[in-house]
Amino acid sequence: MPESATEGDAVVEELDDGSDAKDAEEKDDIESLLKALGIDAASEGDIKIQDTKTWTKWSEAEMARDFDHWMPLRGSSDGVSHDDATADAEDDEQILSIILYEDVSDYLFSLNSEEARFSLASQFIDFYEGRIPQWTCTNSSSWVEKTLSLESLSYSLVEGLSKVHDVLNGKLSNPASISLEILLNNSDDSNMRSNMMKFLRNAILLCLKVFPQNYILEEAALVAEELSNTRMNSTSFSGTPCRALAKTLLKNNRQDLLLCGVYAQREAFFGNIDLSRRVFDMALSCIEGLPLDVRPNASLLYFWYAEVELANNPSESSDSSSRAMHILSCLGSGTRYSPFKCQLSSVQQLKARQGFKERVKMLSSTWARGMVDDHSAALVCCAALFEELTTGLTSALEILEHSFTMVLPERRRHSRQLEFLFNYYVRMLYKHHNELRVSKIWKALVKGLQIYPFSPHLHNALVEISFLYTSPNKLRWTFDDHCQKTQSVITWLYALSFEMSIGGSHHRIRGIFERALENDKLHNSVILWRCFIEYERSVTCNASAAKRVFFRAIHACPWSKKLWLDGFLKLDSVLTVKELSDLQEVMREKELNLRTDIYEILLQDDMDT
Repeated sequence: MPESATEGDAVVEELDDGSDAKDAEEKDDIESLLKALGIDAASEGDIKIQDTKTWTKWSEAEMARDFDHWMPLRGSSDGVSHDDATADAEDDEQILSIILYEDVSDYLFSLNSEEARFSLASQFIDFYEGRIPQWTCTNSSSWVEKTLSLESLSYSLVEGLSKVHDVLNGKLSNPASISLEILLNNSDDSNMRSNMMKFLRNAILLCLKVFPQNYILEEAALVAEELSNTRMNSTSFSGTPCRALAKTLLKNNRQDLLLCGVYAQREAFFGNIDLSRRVFDMALSCIEGLPLDVRPNASLLYFWYAEVELANNPSESSDSSSRAMHILSCLGSGTRYSPFKCQLSSVQQLKARQGFKERVKMLSSTWARGMVDDHSAALVCCAALFEELTTGLTSALEILEHSFTMVLPERRRHSRQLEFLFNYYVRMLYKHHNELRVSKIWKALVKGLQIYPFSPHLHNALVEISFLYTSPNKLRWTFDDHCQKTQSVITWLYALSFEMSIGGSHHRIRGIFERALENDKLHNSVILWRCFIEYERSVTCNASAAKRVFFRAIHACPWSKKLWLDGFLKLDSVLTVKELSDLQEVMREKELNLRTDIYEILLQDDMDT
């Protein structure tokens, strides 16, 4: 640490010595970037606005209208009066804003593949920031494009980065520690979020008519219902907000066992473990009376139920482990399910273990042909979890490691189910890290990142494990090596989160930003530019540097309205009235869907005065 500090001081002194020359170069850079955008910094122009506060009001009004006008107008004339010319004029103006079928018919197309249709529905949910289980492999082109086009942090990324920050900051208690997600902590309108979740819930329910009994969409619908009722804060609602919707869906299809499992998990999430158990018990008890084509779904139900029990009270003194073993033994032995009453006997354990071995062995032929589905992956997880609870960690890891060998490497690389299985394997390693050699865990993580380089789960585990057992420099080397091999926004975000959480030097963090944005693909990453601007503004408190980064950013990503508005909202102290006026004019020329005219703000100011 002293050596790194000395090196940092030397760099700072060197930068200070050439500050005058560098300032002149930076001024030239800003002027050249402005010219590339069509702005002549030297021209005077006709400036009708004399105060930057006017542009701040405009940007706030524009942001507010983005929140209010996130849906197209309907073609209904309800509540519109035609008694006078004024009403007719307002009606005509409203009609111009309505999107008609003729407006979009040339862009519509049909998808014949069910996989493509489901991908489109899932990306639609992602676009509206719904919380949906992972629906594709992180190596898929759609996932990679999604990470490259991020403008703000998704909920899953915020959750992972927050966990990393809490772990690192909790151990170090460094006053210089900063959480990456705070840089983009937008104060979004809660009413708009609630309305958006209602819209999303209704849209998902329509999708369920095309994808009946799809548990991924069903979970997304229930979570959207929760968020619409709790205004994005699940803890502020008494009871389970999605209970009424879940019961309605179950009445429409009483044979949908996976919906029972999804609903039971939501009840457990809100602390209603007894009700969750009743729902699981009911679903598993009626399996025998259902058609044969529904029964294979049982492995997912058994796995979810066992996970809920262990998450409810993982301490050794509780009966959660005994309950989980009973649940899994019914699946392994093939006996009819009955609710938990007492602990398993050694004979029952042996019978279940043998049953799991035979069923996993039967998967070899289908997996070798690439036929891996959610239910077979859940069966392997159940077998491993049963071994973990009864025999020990070694046997559980052997089952998971053997399952990876049953699939060709290239098929494994593009399978969502096998990625889930590997993430489960890593979670089991982390849970028992005190019992294992560090080299085994580290080897598994490095190998996993080679197979799934865009996986947030593996990056999360890498930071947590390396913090416990290795030096910061080793993790930095790992990140550097990984960044050279793959162009992953996820890797750079976790590298930045790690440095900020341990209070890394400004010079080092700024270097990470610069190296990331030098990459041809990542140069157009809006999320990295926005984080860089806010870091310079709020952390280093260097508004001039933030201004330079902002001009570079809008030159690299001129299509991002959020990026442009960051300049108006956050850099009004260093941007001149002339620059703000020119920037707004360029935004209008680039058709960035501006909803507010500056003359509205000027008129409102005149009325206020």
